[in-house]
Amino acid sequence: MLPVLLLFLLIAATEIGPVMKAEARHCLSQSHQFKGACFSHSNCANVCHNEGFPGGECKTDKLERKCYCKKVIRLLRLVRFGLGLFCWGY
Repeated sequence: MLPVLLLFLLIAATEIGPVMKAEARHCLSQSHQFKGACFSHSNCANVCHNEGFPGGECKTDKLERKCYCKKVIRLLRLVRFGLGLFCWGY
């Protein structure tokens, strides 16, 4: 009887534990090397590539076109308890 009870408790404990979920999001950072207004996504992406980012895109910020470098980051979230997001892979 005791082994059956222990098995039941073990299964129940794993079912109510926190659930981890991995997600991917884009992290944007304004380019430090891009000069002037940004109108070409390919030029922006090339400058960002030289800064160590895999890509970049032009975005409007307070009526100015700026180059933003982007990188995909992995996020880990504790789903069941609604806790915040934890990033790794910068």
